[in-house]
Amino acid sequence: MGTYDLITSINNTIFSSVVFDEYNSDPNRRYVLYNVSIEMPAKIVSDGMWGNTTYDALPNRATMPLLQFQIIIIFLITQCFHTILKGLGFPYFVSQMMAGFVLGPSLKIEALVPYKNMLFANGSEDILSLTSGMGYTMFLFLNAVQMDFSMITKTGRKVWAIALSSLTIPTIVGLSLSYKFMENLQKTFGEFNGEKFPVIIMNHTGCSFPVIASLLSDLQILNSELGRLALSSALVMDVISQIMTGLGTTISSSLRTDSHDHELGKGPKLALYNALKFIGFVSVLIILVHLIMRWIVKITPEGRPVKKAYTYLVILMTLAAGLFGVFTNQTVLAGIVLLGLLVPEGPPLGSELIKQFELFNTWFLLPIFVTCCAMKVDISVHISGTLILVVVVVVVVVHLLKMLITIGVCHYCHIPKIDALCLAMLLSTKGVVDFCTQVFLFDSMLMSVEIVSMMAISVLVLGSIARIGVKALYDPSRKYAGYQKRNIQNLKPNSELRMVACICKPRHIMPIKNALDIFYPTTSNPLAVHVLHLMELIGRSSPIFISHNLQERVGLHYNFSKDVIVTFNLFEHDNAGTASVSTYTAISPLRFMHDDICYLALDKLACIILLPFHIRWSKDGSVESTDENVRTLNLKVLERAPCSVGILVNRPSSSNACMKQIAMIFLGGPDDREALCLAKRTIKDCAYNLVVYHLASTESELSWDKMLDDEVLKSVKGYHEKIDNVTYEKIIIEDPSKTTAFVSKIANQHDVFIVGRRNGIKSSQTAALENWTEFSELGVIGDLLASPDTNTNASILVVQQQKFPSRG
Repeated sequence: MGTYDLITSINNTIFSSVVFDEYNSDPNRRYVLYNVSIEMPAKIVSDGMWGNTTYDALPNRATMPLLQFQIIIIFLITQCFHTILKGLGFPYFVSQMMAGFVLGPSLKIEALVPYKNMLFANGSEDILSLTSGMGYTMFLFLNAVQMDFSMITKTGRKVWAIALSSLTIPTIVGLSLSYKFMENLQKTFGEFNGEKFPVIIMNHTGCSFPVIASLLSDLQILNSELGRLALSSALVMDVISQIMTGLGTTISSSLRTDSHDHELGKGPKLALYNALKFIGFVSVLIILVHLIMRWIVKITPEGRPVKKAYTYLVILMTLAAGLFGVFTNQTVLAGIVLLGLLVPEGPPLGSELIKQFELFNTWFLLPIFVTCCAMKVDISVHISGTLILVVVVVVVVVHLLKMLITIGVCHYCHIPKIDALCLAMLLSTKGVVDFCTQVFLFDSMLMSVEIVSMMAISVLVLGSIARIGVKALYDPSRKYAGYQKRNIQNLKPNSELRMVACICKPRHIMPIKNALDIFYPTTSNPLAVHVLHLMELIGRSSPIFISHNLQERVGLHYNFSKDVIVTFNLFEHDNAGTASVSTYTAISPLRFMHDDICYLALDKLACIILLPFHIRWSKDGSVESTDENVRTLNLKVLERAPCSVGILVNRPSSSNACMKQIAMIFLGGPDDREALCLAKRTIKDCAYNLVVYHLASTESELSWDKMLDDEVLKSVKGYHEKIDNVTYEKIIIEDPSKTTAFVSKIANQHDVFIVGRRNGIKSSQTAALENWTEFSELGVIGDLLASPDTNTNASILVVQQQKFPSRG
């Protein structure tokens, strides 16, 4: 029986098997058996608990079930930490790192050692790290795709001053001091640890654009002025530091060769050669990839997604760029990130890549990878007190210097103190990318166990301080809390009506345009409209705000808001001399769109914001479609708007009459007074008839609101001047049921209804109807008119007057 036959006979089992040793003195070539242990490779899949009790029942003997079990345990521990820490304001990556510390060598509890050995047996953590490592690679690639590289050329001097000063000055000061005291550091902490202080300084002076973008999104200030400033500054800092790191890595790796080379001068020559090779690689990649990307975008029809074949081509090019990056003494990630920067952000290519890969990579593979990195770090390792003190002092001094410089430049640029402090904290924050980079350096033996453990703790501390501090100090809504009266009721006679009109979908264009026609601008009462086209941010990390009147362009591959521009340019042409129109495009995440609207209204001193309703009706009166994203947007604007707000409920009109019949239902209160002032602008055109229905109660009361109501009604009652196309009717309502009956009666007699929202106002006419209101943003009367039970084809405009903050 031969050796091969015997080993084959012990198929996939672990026990004392045999190996043969030959006796040369025996002419018959006899064999003697010795007991040894042979461990066969683990299976990929298991037959289950009941399949084979001697082998497959062991969970650590089949790689696929073990991998699944590891992932489940990691997510369970992560979510347990996140449930506790999220209430305290800690970011999500802290929970991922804490899970790694629990599963790794940091938590030294003897009772858990057998379970950890079973969970991560036979090198299975390598399989987990490899699987999740692809997720981290794609995470960096997708973040590079979302970067708008053109922001570097478009940012102003303020951004460049903040970015360059907060990056270069701490780096120069820190490196100068570390090299000056290098000999003392090496003598005190050993040659290996002493040489790592420049690495520590470089790691803390820079910042990561993906980390800051993620933090701003988490804090919901991505669209704020602070968010835009932080994003631009972070992009400049990240790009400069990556370029310097790439060149520095290439040159330093070449110079290190000189210490082992006896030929004088070969090191500097090799460094120059490698630097030129790196520059050549970057140049060729930029030219070649740029041509391919432009070709893909060019052959893709506008508004259509990119074909799957081209997506696969981009992924293959990405992997190839990573391999060629190794040829220039860079890491695989460097080439992949560089190619990601060359992919045109946004539609059609960038948005398709994000759509296909972001969810699985960012929310599944990346958290596992962060936990795997944390499992390599032992924060319980014994560290000398002197080393801890020196590292803490270096990190604190670097960040204090960085923050003071940032605050100083912001003060010079007239940025408020609170905003400057928040910006300094944002540019000093650390996160997932910084921690993974430190672990990579540790794997490359460029950091010791002691150093990497302290760096991991510094990431936790700095990331948490930035999130908690900025959330506590910065409130973007405070800008809207102005005490100036920006509403229609307080406009001076014959003054310009400034309005922000929002468009979320192409179907909103004509209803908004028709609503502007009703307000009939004249030379004595001109209209200034700022039309804002809102688009969802896909395939980008930075929000975009485009003013089309300034001929701003974002890239050459996409035409923004063409139909909106053409429609409202025609409106301005038809009302030449009486109306001015400015068109804008805001591209931002859905949950931040209200900031763009409120900022524009605040900047343009608008009196009212016009929003579309989220329901679309068909011609037969049935609901055709709903968009909950639009409704959420409307509710946020109603809550934060710095001026009055109007929601336009559009229904296809069946009226063929030449004269528009407009009705205003008045019950009283600030919203109704605002709605009446807006309705009175329609009577400037004799082609429109306005009927004001005053629903009064039988109860007589005297209050300040009542006096204001009577004053604003005088103009439509004809006290001062009789107006032919205005009719006033006072209807006494004894109980809410008569309100419903009256509204149903007049619902089909008019083309347009203008009503007040009357949010939070109680009255006897509508008391019983409030519990039946489906859409609170429309108020009781508006919701009643928009109800499917009401037979009408009229459009409805619901008005809310500017809300003033309490001064208590």
